[in-house]
Amino acid sequence: MKMFKPFIIASSALLGSTIISSAQATPAPAPAPAPAPAAQTLAPAISTEDQVKASIYKSIVKIEVATQTADYKTPWNSGRFAGGTGTGFLIGKNRFLTNAHVVSNNKRVFITMHGSARKHKARVLHIAHDCDLAILEIDDFTPFEGLKHLEIGRIPQLESEVRVIGYPVGGDRISVTRGVVSRIDFNTYAHSRADQHLVVQIDAAINPGNSGGPVLQNGKVVGVAFQGLTSADNTGYMIPTPVVNRFLKDIEDGQYDHYMSLGISEFPMFNPAMRKVYNLSEDDPGVLVARVIAETPAAKALKEGDLLTAIDGYDVDSSGSVMIEGARVDMNEIVERKFAGDKVELSFARDGEKQTATVELTHFTAAQLQTVQYGKRPRYTIQGGLVFQPLTLNLFIAQRLDSPRIRRLIARYVSENIFKEREDIVILTSVLNDPVNEKLSGFSGNAVESINGIKIKNLQQAHELLNPKELPEFFVIRLDGVSRPLILPGKNINAINQRIQQTYGIGSPSFLTK
Repeated sequence: MKMFKPFIIASSALLGSTIISSAQATPAPAPAPAPAPAAQTLAPAISTEDQVKASIYKSIVKIEVATQTADYKTPWNSGRFAGGTGTGFLIGKNRFLTNAHVVSNNKRVFITMHGSARKHKARVLHIAHDCDLAILEIDDFTPFEGLKHLEIGRIPQLESEVRVIGYPVGGDRISVTRGVVSRIDFNTYAHSRADQHLVVQIDAAINPGNSGGPVLQNGKVVGVAFQGLTSADNTGYMIPTPVVNRFLKDIEDGQYDHYMSLGISEFPMFNPAMRKVYNLSEDDPGVLVARVIAETPAAKALKEGDLLTAIDGYDVDSSGSVMIEGARVDMNEIVERKFAGDKVELSFARDGEKQTATVELTHFTAAQLQTVQYGKRPRYTIQGGLVFQPLTLNLFIAQRLDSPRIRRLIARYVSENIFKEREDIVILTSVLNDPVNEKLSGFSGNAVESINGIKIKNLQQAHELLNPKELPEFFVIRLDGVSRPLILPGKNINAINQRIQQTYGIGSPSFLTK
């Protein structure tokens, strides 16, 4: 992204003018000149508009974070320490809204008020990685008493102007940029790398440090700045108010329950031949249900090949869009705005017969394998220098797993119902060099199929098979797609493990807690 020089808003202190008397300009003929009058400072009146801006700026804070990021290459280590900054804003008594990615993996969080040097210790009260939002609170709210609570507004109209306010890198003072709303779309949120929600695109750059800051229109928050577009100049994205309001509603009971999932993959009905097969005229609504995920709400009502025509009374057009509040958006937006336990009515056609069904929405946990995880310690177990870890997107990225089989497993884990048979896909991630595992290093990066003839379903099971009460003569480990087995001796394996732990500075040979 092209960096820009932000427009810096000056502080409210204004320079005065010095008034010089005419007596100083022309000396008097008297023996002793009269003393010059003291210089005076003029205080220009502050306009109402400037006062409103000042009150808003006070409610927009700078956030500084010290982080500890897990090490998925050597999971027994503590991880990498770093730091960063972001922006947040006051929305209620001791409630500051910001992005989840600003405070993810945090060890310490501090908030600084506009125009102040004092840092206030803060903590994360609620965090939603799937929609990149978080709520912070501070230990002592007294200095913030009486400050304006920014009000959440509505989605801005296309081509309308907005202001992005925050603390981007390159300076310590607040920055304001203006932009125009250029697109309202349904797109991927970069923080989780998988979740898709409503986004609003504006022609103003969102630079590091701006994240979590308010996007304002007519004095109200119409979005939260959260990511930019590296392939284009001066293009940024904000989280719109429907997503913000849903997050705030979700946490009213004191906990965050995540987004719900319907559990289908749809296919647009543009093809004239397909429309003819399903007896659809040019104006008839509907998309093809291409896949139904097991153990999801849709699995209780829909089948592959059904024609989904409406959700909660909203007609689904041939592209999979619905009309909500005068805007055409992805049909999943209807489910996006609902919560755990809410019901949704599905209208569909099966074999030419029109049907309806009502399903209860739930959170689909299996999909988490395909999202980046935060604030979690990596799970692992080590036996004979072989390091085993469950496949996650974090692991996939850190280990740069390039096996086509691994790529297929992570891509199709949900769509092909692999999760039903394998809660964890256990990967041999590395081989710690030792005489006991000589010439086995070339097998790292593969998924474990079985241990001593038992198919592996999760890491806990693998750990128990590798650490039985009675040691077998050999441990026979088979990997997906690998013809030869990996064999470790059972005799003296405990002494061998101690030697390897000492050599590589490993404090614990396993960590299994989710």
